[in-house]
Amino acid sequence: MTTLSPLSPDTRKEGPVPTEGTPQGGRTASGDRTAAAATATRPAAAARPAAAAGPAALVAWHAARTPQALAVADGDTTLTYAQLVSSARALAAHLREHGVRRGDSVALLMPRSARTVVAQLALWWAGAVCVPLDPAHPRARSEALAADAGATLTVGDGKLLESAALTGATLALPGEPLVDGGNPPGVELAPDAAAFIMFTSGSTGRPKGVAIPHRAIAELVCDPAYLTLTSRDRVLFHSPMTFDASTFEVWGALTNGAAVVVSTTERPSFEDLARQVERHGVTVAFFTTALFHQLAGRRSRIFAQLRTVVVGGEALSAHHAREVLQAFPWLELVNGYGPTEATTFTTAHRVTLADCDGQVPIGRPIAGATVHLLDDAGRPVPYGEVGELWIGGSRLAHGYTGQPELTAERFSDHPELGRLYRSGDLVSRRPDGTLDFHGRTDDQVKIRGFRIEPAEIEHALREQSEVADAAVAVHRPSPDDARLAAFVVAAPGPVPRPDALRDRLAAVLPAHLVPDEVRVVDALPLNSSGKVDRRALTDLVTADGPDAPAGPLGPLEQAVAEVWSRSLGREVTRPDADFLALGGHSLLALAVTDDLREELGVELTLADFFAAPTVAGHAALVERALLAAHSDLHPGAPEDTDGH
Repeated sequence: MTTLSPLSPDTRKEGPVPTEGTPQGGRTASGDRTAAAATATRPAAAARPAAAAGPAALVAWHAARTPQALAVADGDTTLTYAQLVSSARALAAHLREHGVRRGDSVALLMPRSARTVVAQLALWWAGAVCVPLDPAHPRARSEALAADAGATLTVGDGKLLESAALTGATLALPGEPLVDGGNPPGVELAPDAAAFIMFTSGSTGRPKGVAIPHRAIAELVCDPAYLTLTSRDRVLFHSPMTFDASTFEVWGALTNGAAVVVSTTERPSFEDLARQVERHGVTVAFFTTALFHQLAGRRSRIFAQLRTVVVGGEALSAHHAREVLQAFPWLELVNGYGPTEATTFTTAHRVTLADCDGQVPIGRPIAGATVHLLDDAGRPVPYGEVGELWIGGSRLAHGYTGQPELTAERFSDHPELGRLYRSGDLVSRRPDGTLDFHGRTDDQVKIRGFRIEPAEIEHALREQSEVADAAVAVHRPSPDDARLAAFVVAAPGPVPRPDALRDRLAAVLPAHLVPDEVRVVDALPLNSSGKVDRRALTDLVTADGPDAPAGPLGPLEQAVAEVWSRSLGREVTRPDADFLALGGHSLLALAVTDDLREELGVELTLADFFAAPTVAGHAALVERALLAAHSDLHPGAPEDTDGH
């Protein structure tokens, strides 16, 4: 599908980012011919398209202007701009031959890779709307999302499609590069046509598919004034395709002539990210706020290589921002805020040390966005007072696919301010126009960068026959850790087992929506209005007393238990203690694996971590890794005889 090629030895070394137009690494013979043909036939440089033309037009312009510049780096393989455009256009023609037509919604199921970037661009040039699916999501959810988006076809990696066994029409994309010497043109894209349908959590139990237009993506990322991004940069692509931050990571790079560096590891560890940044000379990265806090707390060397870091998803800790800026004073740290409905970022603020003396602001509107702080009657609130944030401007989504009533509820035409999106966020404005975030008007929460409607999880719990009622709250054992706690009232009959309920939820919900803890209670606490008292629920989540030991811990088990205790914020004393049952989650797992690497000198993959998530299981993995690294420690190994 793509023209991928091994890196030549000299490009594997760390070093400065190459200048624009410099050839990047080796190419296959077909790649050389493609680049040569593009160089020989490209017309005189035309003026750069306006952002309204969309990201695909901007990528094509960069390919015509600097065909041999690096576009995508994926492990030991690369794509130049000429190769990217040629492969994407050839694949677009292939998709059209298989029935894809202008306006079709097409689901994309692929692991994150250079092929993913080519496939997204090809779908656009075939005239389709891309509906990203996450390979880690349960099949039932992927099918539901594709159906809600009106997808006529699911394309992607053949092995993934086969294992997913989706019931709708599928098309495995070619494994070999598709290169058409004629370089067929793509379908001309209307700026306001939808580019993506991305799903967010829904308060009715049904996810919301947000239709994002081409124009909105290009306006967000083309020549951004809220951060430094040039053709010399390399931008890390490590977010899931289904997360709107990926639009910034991929198209922020490619609309500015920069390079995308793809993290192909499904769940990269802190060390994986640092190594990739160092190896490929990454200069720009986005991190969810929760991930940034973890990296900052460790003074990760990842910041030594980066020039610009954008964070977003939750409130930024002033303490962690200060630590990073003091340790890495050259770093450009940008605090970004915005819902998917307004295309990733609505406001942004370049954080300084002075900002860290109080609440870090979310900044001012960027790239065509407008903001309005209104009271309950729809009137503007004075400076310094808190109001609900309504967002306008040219980057608003079309609405929610297939949900016109919900679209009308959240998007409205204001007689004076134009079309607006009601965010549900409470914000105040400083005298200089900078905005501060103060919370929500509803129950929606952000955890580890994901937008979560507790009602969606509650709906899934109530679908279980043993559950009469359910409620979900957020438990914060520490400022840097937020966990979902579910409380269920049992229906008449056998009392449901919490671990069984979690397993059933994991079969229908993505991992970030599965509660970290499930408790069975006699009744849900209610407030004076008869609604669930979520504050009272969080009071029910108290740290359990120390576990009674189930026998003495061995030396390695004790070392593992101490690492767990620090991350979980509770004493762990049993060898059979289960990480997930104690409230552990994927971000804490990254912290534990990083600490095990630092303290015991072993590296555990997240796959191994969750395959044996007990103290005893991890101790066994540590022992196995140590024995593999030190063959002289193997029982029965021959004694050293000094060669005699």
